[in-house]
Amino acid sequence: MSNTETQHQKRSPAEWVTFITASFILAVIVSLVGYTWLNDKNQPPIVSVTKKQTIREIDGKFYVPFEVVNTGGDTAESVQIMAELEINGKVTETGEQQIDFLSGGEKEEGAFIFTRNPNQGQLTIRVASYKLP
Repeated sequence: MSNTETQHQKRSPAEWVTFITASFILAVIVSLVGYTWLNDKNQPPIVSVTKKQTIREIDGKFYVPFEVVNTGGDTAESVQIMAELEINGKVTETGEQQIDFLSGGEKEEGAFIFTRNPNQGQLTIRVASYKLP
C-alpha cells in the first residue's frame, strides 16, 4: 500500500456515527445561542400590580390579595408594593410589601391586611420601586 492510499482510507461506521453525533450537538448549541440572541428582549423590567376582587374578613381583619407581574425582559430586585386605604378623604392605613426578585414574565401573589374595611373607602395598591440586579 502506498502512502496516498492510507491517507484516503474509508471511514468506519463508528467514525461516521461519532462525526454525525458531534455535528448534531454542535448544530443544536449554535441554534440555541442564535435563538437566545434573536429573542433577547433587552427591555427593562415592567412591573405592574393588580388587586384581586376577593376581600376576605377573618377575625376582624380584612385580607386584600394582589398579584404583581414583571412583563419586561430583565429581572427586578427588591420590588416594593405600597397600599393606602383612604376613608373620608384621610389615609387611615398603609401597607408595604417587598418581593426579593421578579424575573421577566414571572408573577407573585401576596395580600395586605387592614383593620378597616377597604370597601368603605378608596384603596390604592401600586408598585413604588425596584432596583436592577
